[in-house]
Parts: sequence; C-alpha cells; structure tokens
Amino acid sequence: MSIRSLADDGATLVASGLTSLQRAHPDLVAISEEPAYVIRAGATPAKVALVSGGGSGHEPLHTGFVGMGMLDAAVPGAVFASPTAFDISTAIRAAHRDRGALLIVKNYTGDVLNFSIAAELAAEDGIATETVLVDDDVATDLQRVDGAGPSQPDSHRPGRRGTAAVIAVEKICGAAAEAGAGLAEVAALGRDVVHSSGTMALAFRACTHPGDDRPAFDLGDDEIEFGVGIHGERGVEVRPRAQAGELIAALTAPVQEGLGLGRGDAVIAIVNGLGAMTGLELSLAHHELDGYLGARGVTIARTLVGNYVTSLDMRGLSITLVRATDRFVELWDAPVRTPALTW
Repeated sequence: MSIRSLADDGATLVASGLTSLQRAHPDLVAISEEPAYVIRAGATPAKVALVSGGGSGHEPLHTGFVGMGMLDAAVPGAVFASPTAFDISTAIRAAHRDRGALLIVKNYTGDVLNFSIAAELAAEDGIATETVLVDDDVATDLQRVDGAGPSQPDSHRPGRRGTAAVIAVEKICGAAAEAGAGLAEVAALGRDVVHSSGTMALAFRACTHPGDDRPAFDLGDDEIEFGVGIHGERGVEVRPRAQAGELIAALTAPVQEGLGLGRGDAVIAIVNGLGAMTGLELSLAHHELDGYLGARGVTIARTLVGNYVTSLDMRGLSITLVRATDRFVELWDAPVRTPALTW
C-alpha cells in the first residue's frame, strides 16, 4: 500500500518543523535546536512560566501555543515520543522568571515520567514547579467490546489519556499567569479545568507514521473506530458509519454523562480535527453538537473549531466539553497571541 505524503523522513521532520515555525513567526517564538524547545520571543514579564510538551505529530499542539496568554515554552519529542527530561528541564530554566513554573502534562507514561524528573532537576536549581496532569479522554474508561484491541483490567490501566482539553488548560492558565496569578493559584485553576473536562474521539481512517506504508489500523469503507487516541491507538469498538448527527451524539453523550451536564449548564466546546478533517466537516460537527446540547438545555458559552490537537493524518475528530464557569469564560476571553491561536 502506498501512502502519499511529504512526511516520509521522520528523522528530519521535527527539526524542519521547528525551524519553519520560527521563520514564520519570528515575533512570537524562538527555538533552541539542541536541546530542542520553543520559547516566547522577546522579553517576557515576571510571571509564572507555563511549560508543556510531548511527542510531535499533534501540531499545532504544543509548539503552536507558545506566546502571550498561553505557553512560555513547549518541548517537542520525536513523533509520538516523549521529550527527554534533560530537554524539559532546560526549557524550564530558560522560561522561568523567578515566579516558578507550571508544567502541563498529558497523561502518557513517558511524558509523566520525564516531566517528573525534569521537575526534580528544576528543584535542584531552586525553581519551584507545580504539575497539572491532563486526563480528559472518556474513552479510556471504557472496555474494548469487539476483541480487536487490547483490554486491561482496571487495576492495570494507566488512567485516562490526555487529549484536547489540554488546550483549555493552557489557555485558561496562561491568561491567569499573564494577569499575575501566583503558582499555586494557577495550578489549582488548571486542575479545576481538567476535572471539569471530558473528550471523546472517532476516526474514519487511522494515522500513518512517517516512513510507514500502512495506517496504524485498518477500517472498512463503511466503518469507523470509536474512542480513538491521539497516537494511533484503537478505540473501544468498530462501528458502522452513520449520519453526522448520530455520530456527534454518540461522541457527546458519554462526555455529557461523565460531567453531569444538564438543563441550565453551560460549556466551552472544542470541536477538534485529528489532522485530515476539512473545516467544512468540522463546522457540520459543531452544528450537530449545538443542536444536541441545545435539545438538552445545555448552552455553548464559547466554541473553538479546527485542527488543534492532531494525530498526523488521522481522518477523525474529537469533541471536548469543559463545564463553563464565569471565571473560566473570563480567562478564555482574555487576549492571546500565538502562532495557532490569537484573539
């Protein structure tokens, strides 16, 4: 099977992408090549530093969210691989401005381990850190039902995966830090966002790792994979393709249930493309989401629609809901200026 893609050389892909990011946005970001990280360009005010990162292949996450009102530094690993603890600790030292650093970490084993070691290294340098662990993927709570993928007993599971709710954490915490909030306050706010969030995703076609000639898993023309992860992980079951409204309802229902959303509640909704979905399709998904929630008395207070947390060329999407509070909405609305998000 032949895969048509520019991304056929994984060895140079990440470095080329970082160089391009800096050249395209020299007023917003600067890069370090060795160790590899992206940092805000120019002078940064004395504030809590926000540092995140993880495997590449999810762009614009996280490097595209470096700038005023979001991250101060982002540390990319190889495609779908965690950055090293040394790279992370170097970025923390470069980004901190004597008010500590908030580490925003998606719940994957390599990221958790390496950010934890980096926090210890930062402490040896006298830098205070707090960590917000993002674990919003509702699908991780569910068992595989058709035998096509691994299923583990609850005691062996690593917990929920971290997915697109990380955007809300970085945006809301970034705004609070920009406004002068202290490290403990920003960390508590981030944990509140995580606890108020849930995500579900589906794919019509799996992603293909650079250099591979086949997607991570196969689907028939009339099938979807329900509950996928952002690293090519299979979901909880293969389902027949259906109309858009039915698919969006199937994604949204477990998130709504998990958050206990009912009549009179409001949410921040993120309709996120996983890499190969068109803008028009994502707009349709938002339309169906608005109708589904509206029929249940749930208001969408704010919306973000687009490809923000991708999985290379996966043809799929995720729905993230964050239970909205006045504080969350205020900080969501605060100014932001990054390569991928600006208002």
